[in-house]
Amino acid sequence: MPPAATTGHRAVRLDGSMPEGDGAGTAPIDIEILDRIAQRLAASNRFSTVTVQPESAPNSVIAEFALQYYPATVSRAYLQLRWFTTDDFSIHYVEQYADGEVWECRWDRHPNEHNTRDHLHPPPDAPTPGTDATYPTDWRDVLTQILQRLEKRIQAFWE
Repeated sequence: MPPAATTGHRAVRLDGSMPEGDGAGTAPIDIEILDRIAQRLAASNRFSTVTVQPESAPNSVIAEFALQYYPATVSRAYLQLRWFTTDDFSIHYVEQYADGEVWECRWDRHPNEHNTRDHLHPPPDAPTPGTDATYPTDWRDVLTQILQRLEKRIQAFWE
């Protein structure tokens, strides 16, 4: 059964800070789009929990992947999603390993000095500057594209 989306506090990295060099915080968060994203993710069995605006990341949706899709060495895998009223966004994927290693990447759309407005901070460590990219304009298409890429990442564990 898919998880229910829950709502935390309204008030993003999990420590509450913006990623280094990330200018995405210049517009208000689009709460309506975040709620729609949460509903869509909560309808999927690939997530164990989906939380809207948790206290730890109040401008975000946090979607925890169900760990049965990962090898035992992965202790946590999650998406942190922020969508702004300007249609800028930041979608950060993180895998945390039992040995303390982290594998991450981030898809961004925001004005900045390090890349084009659309760009990817590639794995395994999401460096800045990233790689210039082009994303669809609609949030549903952006989310679909990213989830398809992550599905390939997860499938690769088992090949």
